Amino acid sequence: MAKQIDFNLPEIDREQTKAAVEGALEKYTIYLLMEPDDHLPKVTQTFSIVPPSHSNEFRSSTENAAIKNIDQATVRRKYLSKIRKAVNRLSYQERSIIIQRYMNEEDVFDYEVYNDLGMSERKYYRVKARAFYKLAFILRIEVTKEKVFAG
Repeated sequence: MAKQIDFNLPEIDREQTKAAVEGALEKYTIYLLMEPDDHLPKVTQTFSIVPPSHSNEFRSSTENAAIKNIDQATVRRKYLSKIRKAVNRLSYQERSIIIQRYMNEEDVFDYEVYNDLGMSERKYYRVKARAFYKLAFILRIEVTKEKVFAG
């Protein structure tokens, strides 16, 4: 007799997964709007009575601020690229919904998007839900339900 393989796939928490994807898309729009000079270097002089100690610190506060800005810009660019690549893996309809609803500069409502795309409301929400699930798995941000065992 052949033994059947049993896969115990975790159950996905729909609401929390949807919130995670919306959060990721909101973070995307915020990163697009951010300006790179959020951590400006200190330009005022400081005086101290304590004699200077020669430590292993080789950079000034200006250099540290510049490095931090570059690092943060790099993190933002990587995140934006990651979201774009994930959205580009979706089907044409799914991609159209996500881009028009969440990745444009203007805030739009769901009814504007499904009217613009010529979809029925029901089909729009079905395709959008499928796109959210795919994005959650692509970005690895899906939320699973915890099983409680009595015993």
